[in-house]
Amino acid sequence: MSRRKQKQQDVLSSDEDSFADFDEEAAFSSSDEDDDLTNPRKNAILEKDSDEEELERFVLGKKETFREQLFRDDFLPAVTDAKALVKAPASETKSTGLEHVPDSELFTLDAGESTDEDEVELPKQALPEVDEEPPAWQDSDDERLTVSLAGHTRLRKLRVAEAEDVVTGTEYVRRLRQQYLRLYPQPEWAKGTGTKRRRRSSAASEDSSANSDMEADSDAESIDGPSPLDAFLRNANSFAAGSDSSRKRRKLRPETIDIQRTRDIPDTHKAAVSTLAFHPRRPILLSASTSSVMFLHQLDASAYPTPHPMLTSVQVRRTDIRRAAFVGPEGSDIVFAGRRRYFHTWNLASGNVTKVSRIHGHQREHRTMERLRPSPCGRYIAVAASDKKGGGMLNILSAATMQWIAQARIDSRGGVSDFAWWSDGNGLTIAGKDGRVTEWSVAARRTVGIWRDEGSIGGTVIALGGRGGPAEIGGDRWVAVGNNSGILNLYDRSELVVKPKPGAGKEGEGSGSGEGKKEKSAVEIKALPEPRRAFEQLTTAISAVAFAPDGQLLAFASQHKKDALRLVHLPSCTVYRNWPTEQTPLGRVSAVAFSPAGDLLAVGNDVGKIRLWEIRG
Repeated sequence: MSRRKQKQQDVLSSDEDSFADFDEEAAFSSSDEDDDLTNPRKNAILEKDSDEEELERFVLGKKETFREQLFRDDFLPAVTDAKALVKAPASETKSTGLEHVPDSELFTLDAGESTDEDEVELPKQALPEVDEEPPAWQDSDDERLTVSLAGHTRLRKLRVAEAEDVVTGTEYVRRLRQQYLRLYPQPEWAKGTGTKRRRRSSAASEDSSANSDMEADSDAESIDGPSPLDAFLRNANSFAAGSDSSRKRRKLRPETIDIQRTRDIPDTHKAAVSTLAFHPRRPILLSASTSSVMFLHQLDASAYPTPHPMLTSVQVRRTDIRRAAFVGPEGSDIVFAGRRRYFHTWNLASGNVTKVSRIHGHQREHRTMERLRPSPCGRYIAVAASDKKGGGMLNILSAATMQWIAQARIDSRGGVSDFAWWSDGNGLTIAGKDGRVTEWSVAARRTVGIWRDEGSIGGTVIALGGRGGPAEIGGDRWVAVGNNSGILNLYDRSELVVKPKPGAGKEGEGSGSGEGKKEKSAVEIKALPEPRRAFEQLTTAISAVAFAPDGQLLAFASQHKKDALRLVHLPSCTVYRNWPTEQTPLGRVSAVAFSPAGDLLAVGNDVGKIRLWEIRG
């Protein structure tokens, strides 16, 4: 035997001898040995008394029947009765109303699809009904829609019975709302009927993201695609019928005007308003700003609780929107651009946003496409080039295909300052920065005349308006040209065209040659026409000019000075003296627009606010 094994046996024998000499009376005596942790007597097991044995049998049963008692059905009630010996105070007991309901009816076992015909319905107390207000809008397609609750794992919690499967769309929405209110409190914006609509982004909607294109390029630009407006545009009851521009308006008086301020647009841009445009057919206002956001608002001052409610919005990240406009007489598309090498078109019916990133053959001429305008007829889009070689140029694109059609060149020092389409869409009037104005025909693909703005040393804006002008240059009655000295010159376009001398046309007809026909159709423009009226009310550069569609009003403003806006009556060419006043809250005006019927004036300022005035007479 080894020494290690012999030593272990000696230690065990010594421990047995020490337990054999253990005295129970000494164990309970107070001595220094109780404080010694190494004393083996301290770890001795005392015999059970009668009370301990009775309690052990009551809880665990006897040793020979312990295993049988453990798995008996009446064992759990026995334990429950034991716990019931400790009775709770009467003040702490609460009645739940479910004391007499069987346990089988309180719970449902989700085991997938059930083939049993018997349905186990939960008690009404388990699914309390939620007091719901009637929805503000209902979709008729919800009743025809069916949703399977048993076929989707996440929807099984919405079932009332285990065997329930298919429900209608209306019932599905109601149960989703009840399930949300069980878990979370009702949001503040959902309480009551008078809630303000929130801006919508397609990033949170699967349908919108499926119908819109998310664009990205080197500038890290992306678009939160808008929701389709087809439901709004197809529903004639959603808009007032008073927006028809074809109805007749009474003639306005000169010198004084009956104008009344109406409710402002509720949503405010975070930067200066760069564009205001009215829909040609519907009471919808388009507004854009350099904060990369566009809004569409329904014009209804009597809407409750929010006047002029917002229909939808678009955010173009990292792109400051500087120009936006409706395309064509129907206004089914919107074209918008910022200080980037591309622009976008937004189809209102489908919600699709298309990006035009280059003009083939002319992409080097555009470092920015922020200066663009669609034609009133909806056939063309003109984009001013950044390149100033030879003075300035405009590229004409097809609005349907976005293909290059023609290029208009002007001989002006400094390039193009602004341009405006003729009312028939067959040409443009282009203002140069040196005061020269060019009349360019799309049909002839050439310049038909050049004239100079009187007293201008730097043109800033130009606008066309009115009816009854010469058909050779678009049919517009008036043209207004603003410059950087604060002067706005108003011209009658009938006086721009040189009237042919008597007998000149007959000579061309008698020749019968092609040259004679060309001379007959040619238009001669005066090189130095005299303005009908020069308005000198403003002292800073003119930044915004707009004509009313019926040609009775002209508004011009400057954003470089506060409250710098004037309203002119046509054809008397007189400035209204009763409006605006010193108390008129205009601010620094950055955009001006008239409604198609001419009964509303929208003014946007540099802090992003849009105010409306109703023109009564």
